[in-house]
Amino acid sequence: MPNYQGVWSLAAHLQAIGDTNWPMPPGVPTSVSATGSDASAIVSFTAPTFAGIPGTITGFKVTSSAGQTATGSSSPITVTSLSNGTAYTFTVQAQNATGFSGASSASSSTTPVAPARAIFAGGTKQAADAQVNIIDFLVMSSTGNASDFGDLSSSRDMASSAMASSTRVVFSGGGRVDNGVNTIEYVTAASTGNVTDFGDSTVWSAYPSGLSSSTRGISAGGYNYSSGGQGTNANTNVIEYITIANTGNATDFGDQTAAHRQGAGYASTTRGIMCGGRTGSDSNVIQYITIASTGNATDFGDLTNNTLSPMQGASNATRGLQGMEYDSSATPVTTYITIASTGNSSTFGDLSSRRDSGTACADDTNCLFAGGNKSGSGRVNIIDYYVIASTGNATDWGDLTEGRTSLASTTTGHGGIS
Repeated sequence: MPNYQGVWSLAAHLQAIGDTNWPMPPGVPTSVSATGSDASAIVSFTAPTFAGIPGTITGFKVTSSAGQTATGSSSPITVTSLSNGTAYTFTVQAQNATGFSGASSASSSTTPVAPARAIFAGGTKQAADAQVNIIDFLVMSSTGNASDFGDLSSSRDMASSAMASSTRVVFSGGGRVDNGVNTIEYVTAASTGNVTDFGDSTVWSAYPSGLSSSTRGISAGGYNYSSGGQGTNANTNVIEYITIANTGNATDFGDQTAAHRQGAGYASTTRGIMCGGRTGSDSNVIQYITIASTGNATDFGDLTNNTLSPMQGASNATRGLQGMEYDSSATPVTTYITIASTGNSSTFGDLSSRRDSGTACADDTNCLFAGGNKSGSGRVNIIDYYVIASTGNATDWGDLTEGRTSLASTTTGHGGIS
């Protein structure tokens, strides 16, 4: 055994450390990052190169800024029981038989969010050609059939008049037995149940185009049916807006480039797009607005391939898809645009089954086309989807609770939500 008496050399000092095998915890993990998910976060990190004494790391512990913890044997580790909509940071400790290391530097902040929901409302079913008050929903994180959500205040065709934030879905206007309504009503997307009154539209409009940012909902155009002396029985060019988090009546925003109904509407976080629809005939016009301001719409470009109405469309934050109306030619029925630019639409692909008068909605990944009237089959419950970042034909997603036409839809993860 070495003699450790007297003055030690550096070599002797290190030898003494090695011979006695003094217990030491591991080094500190580095490069900690976190990604929010549904009521959880996935935390990634780099293990320390120094495993301590004894020299085996037995596990890792992750701690959130609110105190929730999770353990695991390696990166990544998922922390659960978090609150959606709340921001968290995370630290990581390594462990060996001696104990835990110090805590790492905190990760950047991340906010867990619930998966986006798609909400479908109203329309006309096959049986007795009857309008319905059905609201159904599905979760956008996986394919599958829609489930019952609740009811509208009345049975009606809705067309493209749905708007949403990440928490609230608002329905504006619609057509009921050849009359427009000025009703605006809403649901809380994360729950289920019937609608609550929001306020009134400035016009009695059936088949308007709906779009929204995370804070402001836009309803544009439509057919101003006479109802109790309130309508003009003509297309309207009126654009109006609401603040989604509040309740109250809509406010005038400006005018479209032409009066039309049954056009598509969708948005990025800053720009709203309205395209197609009927003026006196099918329109190929694409127009846009800046959502946070007010004013008249500006020309964007023209639709190509398919200009038939009713036009359906939806988007993520960068790319918008539109189409659906049945076309007997071999030309694909769905086209797309890049929202931040201007110009004509380009070919995207075709539905799994061609049909008309359905609806479209999207999150940041997928665009769904649902319902509609299929030649020889009547009103169908088909839901197709496109992967927005690519081009190509649609794939089956699942089924609506009931086949119908002229329904409204949106999601809590659409392109207008930041």
